[in-house]
Amino acid sequence: MTPEDSGPAAAATTALTEAQMYERIVSAILDHKLPPGTKLVEDKLASAFGVSRTRIRPVLVRLANEQVVTLTPNRGATIAEPTQEEAREVFGARRLIEPTLVELFVARASDADVQRLRASAEAEETARASGDMRRAIRLAGDFHLAIAERSGNQTLGRILRELISRTSLILMTYSSAHADEREEATACGCREHRALIDAIRLRDAPEAARRMHEHLARLESQLAFDSRPETAGDLARLLGVVG
Repeated sequence: MTPEDSGPAAAATTALTEAQMYERIVSAILDHKLPPGTKLVEDKLASAFGVSRTRIRPVLVRLANEQVVTLTPNRGATIAEPTQEEAREVFGARRLIEPTLVELFVARASDADVQRLRASAEAEETARASGDMRRAIRLAGDFHLAIAERSGNQTLGRILRELISRTSLILMTYSSAHADEREEATACGCREHRALIDAIRLRDAPEAARRMHEHLARLESQLAFDSRPETAGDLARLLGVVG
């Protein structure tokens, strides 16, 4: 056993798996708790998760491969800071695959699946109405992932999950700095999700695809490239490891 594998962290009997640590970090990003540029110090992550540093590294490598984290030699890991060009590329990729995913969803979805989408959109509206914009954005991402999961195309679904994680970084970096504008953007998203559900409910796949494409184009058009993200707080608290 190496020195870094010893101590309280390595001895934790309820240590999380690599998959669980990955999900905790991704969830914190989707919830806008880890802004772009946040430094992910291996020692702090190991302490937060109750594991050794050697178990943290594969998680960071996986996130780096998905372009969610940037790994720099001798400097460690940071949450990626997407450029304007990368932001455009992500939304371009989403416009290429999500119309196809929603068409597949229309062909496969049961009435219960459509109802779950409606419930997701209602939860998003409730979050917006209460002023919880971070939760609203997270729920908006979940709405799109729910369509992908029931589309039957696992490959595109995996790609979309990565793109939605990167979209969250983009929104944190380039969302409007003005609260009223952020709220209105989220409200528009809710209305567009309802319109999309209407097309799905009518089993009109071409219309659903058209509305999806327009929805994503509008989201991209609202990016404010002169805005700046917030800073993060304590890693253990943000990752949901401690209360």
